[in-house]
Amino acid sequence: MEDNYYRNQIEVADAHQNNLKHVDIKLPKHEITVFLGESGSGKSSLVFDTIAAMSRRELNETFPSFSQQYLPKYGQPDVGDIKNLPVAIAIEQKQLIGNSRSTLATYTGVYSLLRLLFSRIGDRFVGYSEVFSFNLPQGMCPHCQGLGYVDDIDESKLVDPNKSLNTGALTFVSFKPKSWRWRRYGDSGLFDNDKLIKDYTPEEYELLMHAPKQPFPHSPKEFKSSDYEGVVTRIVRSILHSSEGKHHKAAIEEVFSQRECPVCHGARLNQRALSVKIKDVNIDQASKMNLVQFLDFLESITDRLGDEIVRSLETKIQPLVDIGLGYLTLDRTTSTLSGGEVQRIKIAKHLTNALSDILYVFDEPSVGLHPHDIQLIKKALISLKEKGNTIFVVDHNPEIFSIADHVVEVGPKSGSEGGKITFQGTFPALKDSDTLTGEWLRKKHFFAKPKQPKKFISLEHVNLHNIQDVSVKVPMGIMTVFSGVAGSGKSSLATALKNKMNGNYVDLTQKQAGISIRSTPVTYLGILNPIRRLFAKQNDVSTQLFSYNGKGACPRCKGKGVTITDMAFMDPVEQVCELCGGKRYSQEALQYKYNGKDIADVLALSVDDAQKFFSDEPDIAQPLERMREVGLGYLGLDQALTTVSGGELQRLRLAQTLGEKSQTYFLDEPTAGLHMKDTQRLVDLFHRMVKNGDSLILVEHNLEVISQSDWLIDMGPGAGIYGGNVLYSGVPEGSEKELDSFTGRALIDYMKENR
Repeated sequence: MEDNYYRNQIEVADAHQNNLKHVDIKLPKHEITVFLGESGSGKSSLVFDTIAAMSRRELNETFPSFSQQYLPKYGQPDVGDIKNLPVAIAIEQKQLIGNSRSTLATYTGVYSLLRLLFSRIGDRFVGYSEVFSFNLPQGMCPHCQGLGYVDDIDESKLVDPNKSLNTGALTFVSFKPKSWRWRRYGDSGLFDNDKLIKDYTPEEYELLMHAPKQPFPHSPKEFKSSDYEGVVTRIVRSILHSSEGKHHKAAIEEVFSQRECPVCHGARLNQRALSVKIKDVNIDQASKMNLVQFLDFLESITDRLGDEIVRSLETKIQPLVDIGLGYLTLDRTTSTLSGGEVQRIKIAKHLTNALSDILYVFDEPSVGLHPHDIQLIKKALISLKEKGNTIFVVDHNPEIFSIADHVVEVGPKSGSEGGKITFQGTFPALKDSDTLTGEWLRKKHFFAKPKQPKKFISLEHVNLHNIQDVSVKVPMGIMTVFSGVAGSGKSSLATALKNKMNGNYVDLTQKQAGISIRSTPVTYLGILNPIRRLFAKQNDVSTQLFSYNGKGACPRCKGKGVTITDMAFMDPVEQVCELCGGKRYSQEALQYKYNGKDIADVLALSVDDAQKFFSDEPDIAQPLERMREVGLGYLGLDQALTTVSGGELQRLRLAQTLGEKSQTYFLDEPTAGLHMKDTQRLVDLFHRMVKNGDSLILVEHNLEVISQSDWLIDMGPGAGIYGGNVLYSGVPEGSEKELDSFTGRALIDYMKENR
């Protein structure tokens, strides 16, 4: 019996991944354990980077070596030992980067079944399921190639008629003279490179701009392909409709505009596929239904030949409705789904499988969700547990804490001051504890005294997405929150306001703007060069010596900090570089110090520590202080920004613009991923910004933020076609009297907790 008790625990010994301080911990199986603590305290390092990574790595090693080369790679975590470890499934907060052909129906496998249904029981037979696919030649609209839209191209933005190829006639980004793309034309031998474009014959212009892909004899030897194609043809194929397009988004938007395909009218399919109907509904009309309507449609089908397909479709759709996604339409493109919606889709998928004794690891499932929607997530997590699974949840929302059988707090602070277990026990015991989270859970809830608007912007008869003929006045000069359940129309209303403001605002809602694989906090804030200059000045050497991408790079690892050895069919072995010890710099660069630290030591500092270290250097200390103000003090100076969350990146961009002249800021869930303490710090910053003359428009679900705002515009009552109405506009406290408002009801419960 005692032996069985120990097998019901996951035992972690000596976990020292990232900032973890040699943690030993025993975690119960078949229960819900919530991990909490400040951002950067080490929660994810323990749960994702140690426990889940070890499980997935060891699972991969059970496959033949030939298969392993095609599986995701998980490094060996820094941990002494883990016992009684189940197979882990990690469900993280990640937006899907699907192309325009990927929809909710194709992603979930629903569309394959739907195609099969129409080919089997449609009112006429036109072919098998391939005929109903907009991704295959048999079914796609021939005019738009199954995209549902066509591109209009402003060629005046691609070429300057008053220039020649040699003088920069091709004006689109990456086509500059002598560049790799330019050489396709300049080195082709097909054109006079000094001839002005306006002097081209119609045939020459057609060849330059619109020629289809074709072989040509003078292709430079180093080119992988000997094919030639016109400028427009090439941009459409290799940039517009490929993953490269996201790197040139602004340039593409300036040149291309989209309109509905005039042949299929957005249906994507050819007329043969669209002619087939079930109950007077063709496959395009079925795809435009939301999930609730689609279930009703399936219910109406009586043809026995389709019984098994209908049952399979209902099995896939019903869990999505149960978890609160009934407002989504089947034709919704996956790239427009939020991280929270994607996570719920994945959760719904696991609710229907027969697996048990699995370790499910969730990354902030409450992010992007209204308190009303969180109740549905809680039911789903409990359902997964009741099937005999172990549930680990990393979250900051007290609503999620309440369903925990077991709570682990990691801290006491973030970064180098975190990485320890500061509490382990039940949720009621946590509320009575003297830990950081315990203290904040006992904090009193109250409505802030609202400030008066300076003026209003009137939005009249707005029609956008699910908002139909809505009029509302939005206050300026104060902190305004747009609230409502997921899909209620908050972001659409914010878009309508941006359109009315005609560009006179700061938009912090575009998650990945300006971020590359080399971006770090020091490069993003523009303080890396000042830091290098300090080292150069104090040591009387060149600034170039302090770049690990240049002269200062370690000669052995070339500035990577690690050496990687290819082990054929096994995982590559990654080792810390023996010469530089992982610091990435040459021994020459590391011999130079600034206030006792070398350049690698400085870049290894957290923002908090660096702000103190550079306190006498305003050009460096002030940008770092702004990062601390927005709750990012735990980030490392040299941390890759591709590893930070959308909420963190949004706050980083806010830090970059703080202190400028009065502005109107749009933010989308800026508190995502923040502990209650950091949320309060951010709210205090927002109040200071309003006092300094800024206007804030927040799309937000956090009840603490809503209660501390000056104005609330609540959308709903439901999501999709069941929402899109303004239920309430006024001071937050007044929403408690609005009977149809889920936000008002949630505020009543929130205020009762800690009066």
